[in-house]
Amino acid sequence: MIKTTDFVRNNKANHPCLRVIFAIALWILIPETTQARNAPETFANLAAKLLPSVVNISTTQTIKGRETPNMPQLPPGSPFEDFFKEFFDHNQPQQRSRRATSLGSGFIISEDGFIVTNNHVISEADEISVILQDDTRLKAEVVGRDTKTDLAVLKVKNSQKLPFVPFGNSHKARVGDWVVAIGNPFGLGGTVTAGIISARGRNINAGPYDDFIQTDASINRGNSGGPMFNLNGEVIGINTAIFSPSGGSVGIGFVIPTSTAEPVIRQLIKSGKVKRGWLGVHIQAVNEEIAETLGLEKAEGALVASVMKDSPAAKAKIKAGDVILKFDNKPVREMRSLPRIVAETEVGKPVKVLIWRDGKDKLLSVSVGELKNDVKIASQADSKPAEEVNVYELGLTLAAVTEKTRQQFKLKEGTKGVVITKVDAEGPTYQKEIRPGNVITEVSQQSITGPSDVKRHVDNAMRLNRKSILLHLDGQNGLRFVAVRLRKK
Repeated sequence: MIKTTDFVRNNKANHPCLRVIFAIALWILIPETTQARNAPETFANLAAKLLPSVVNISTTQTIKGRETPNMPQLPPGSPFEDFFKEFFDHNQPQQRSRRATSLGSGFIISEDGFIVTNNHVISEADEISVILQDDTRLKAEVVGRDTKTDLAVLKVKNSQKLPFVPFGNSHKARVGDWVVAIGNPFGLGGTVTAGIISARGRNINAGPYDDFIQTDASINRGNSGGPMFNLNGEVIGINTAIFSPSGGSVGIGFVIPTSTAEPVIRQLIKSGKVKRGWLGVHIQAVNEEIAETLGLEKAEGALVASVMKDSPAAKAKIKAGDVILKFDNKPVREMRSLPRIVAETEVGKPVKVLIWRDGKDKLLSVSVGELKNDVKIASQADSKPAEEVNVYELGLTLAAVTEKTRQQFKLKEGTKGVVITKVDAEGPTYQKEIRPGNVITEVSQQSITGPSDVKRHVDNAMRLNRKSILLHLDGQNGLRFVAVRLRKK
């Protein structure tokens, strides 16, 4: 048998064909395990290492009973009050308070007893107990919780150091990677299941920052709050939800990635609450028509529909009609990723924002604010002369905002723009869910003062042979941009 070293040594001419043959031979001789990571023959060693750090969580809640149901309402001091009270006490027994229990999962992240779980596992609980692998039961206190990401941090005290697991980088996890889930399904503690990552970036409408990992590792009721591990024994997600018509696992489970969870957990441990970044814009998706109208090569980014007064965005001169392409050097591939990127940004941090405006890139600087629960969009004010115009190309009949049209269409006081009075069911705007009572505030990102302005912008677009035009609308769904195909006469 000829060794590869002898082959090279005996062919000093180093012909190109020989180099190719040599490369192919080396690739064939290299063990497959170095080319790609195979599925493990067993998960036993990994499970034995990780099980002690996964806990069962038991909660107890007191549910109060009703007092004297169906008791008739009587005037104070009525002579019949005592009679009816005695009658109902004897003939309709009260429902007694009862204690309800529920089970979930969690995992230890530090030797001094910090534990991560889902908020819905411990919400409204009067008492929380953590059960270790050796059946030790410890009383737990809530350190902090976050409803928007459905995460909570607990703390237990123990005389000995507790086994814990590290966080891994969920960004490196790929579709098709092996994962292991450990938890307490249906109260059966210490249950290990394995599967692969089925998909990433799932939005299941659970909250404003959805970015779930989907897995086919079996996750059932009671697994909530438990960890999902990579093959290095690192936590890359928290098992949170399942899709199941029957209530059992059908191979579609959803996991909060550590890229989302870890910053929240750190803040909960530090201060018991979460501070999130705030920009102060109302945004919408950029579809193909809007991208074409704005001159964007790709339908990506977040289109600014409106800017809140005195917000960080307003101070940074971000305007309605801008498309945010990057925030803090992070690309905004789709609209729904921007709120998550902004929320994860440190409050007060100055960041660069790349926007698309007037057909070109523009770089702005913004100081990130803090998200408050009572933030509201301010209204705008103006008044317009009365006139009405039919715009065939849009299939719309338009009127100025007057006291009459304001009352007719129940418009807000101080509404600015042009009100739509009729929509042609055969026209291009009807399919865009544009309806009478909607208000056009801008056309082609230009402010308008009356229906004739809309007609002028449409006529100009037709002369330039443009296929569509961009409308800025205010309606029941709030402010939004809509790209409308122009109808030819």
